[in-house]
Amino acid sequence: MDFATALQILDSAIRLMTPLLMACLAGLYSERAGVFDIGLEGKMLMAAFTSASVAYATGSAWLGLLAGIAGSGAMAGLHGLASISFRGNQLISGVAINFLASGLTVLLGQRIFGLGGRTPSLSGAARFNEITLPFADSLRPVPVIGRIYADLISGHTILVYVAFAMVPLTWWVLYRTRFGLRLRAVGENPASVDTAGISVTRLRFAAVMICGVLCGVAGAYLATGISAGFVKEMTAGRGFIALAALIFAKWRPWSALGATFLFGLLEAVANRFPNLDLGVVTVPSMFMNALPYILTVIILAGFVGRAIPPRAGGEPYVKER
Repeated sequence: MDFATALQILDSAIRLMTPLLMACLAGLYSERAGVFDIGLEGKMLMAAFTSASVAYATGSAWLGLLAGIAGSGAMAGLHGLASISFRGNQLISGVAINFLASGLTVLLGQRIFGLGGRTPSLSGAARFNEITLPFADSLRPVPVIGRIYADLISGHTILVYVAFAMVPLTWWVLYRTRFGLRLRAVGENPASVDTAGISVTRLRFAAVMICGVLCGVAGAYLATGISAGFVKEMTAGRGFIALAALIFAKWRPWSALGATFLFGLLEAVANRFPNLDLGVVTVPSMFMNALPYILTVIILAGFVGRAIPPRAGGEPYVKER
């Protein structure tokens, strides 16, 4: 494999890991606050549909992004209402969000556009276009470094750079701010936070809504960044892969970056080499396409017992009288 092919695979991996990274960070906020969220898939799916629909109707990818955040935020609000206010089972609430989004997007898509649950194709300003960074063209002739800057770092949409910027920002919020300290405390010992006079419900709702915003950006990127519109079930299990990456990363932002890059790289390799010839044996395309999902199962089987989640995770908080 030559240098140009390696750059193409890495470039594809960055594009493919972006929705995973945003969804992984979304789950990080929610689960650090003690609210388990397996509804990442549903929120991303709803965001993809609402963003593609509004972007098509208005011709603006930015309005589509706001609509995606609103759609995902509505799903997050439902999850917060069910699991925090009504103290319902968080896992069941997340499953319900996934089913609701799966059915609602197809129903609305068919009712509004009549295209079998998908939206019309997006073009022009209705999509996020690639950005060429300063000096990319002039630095391209420079060996190695110039090619990396021009072909790998430059040439992505604004949402890719936002996703990468969210990693250090999330680390700073969680570990260097009062809000982050309280958020992590709510996930470990909500009673002590309540004793200090801080509202556990308000903090957990804040975390769930941040999760909704980030899932909204992830879904909007799928529909208006990678693709040119919404198609049925276009998230294709990315929400669950993001959850596996979150467990693999042990609920840490920088580790989440590495974990999601690994999944993105596997998908990029599968797309670049449908049938991988290893000389002795040829790996079939079906196995290559299943690689990210196989890794998800392996990680969940191998790391669920070792990765220790927040102690109060999954448990509704009941204020002592």
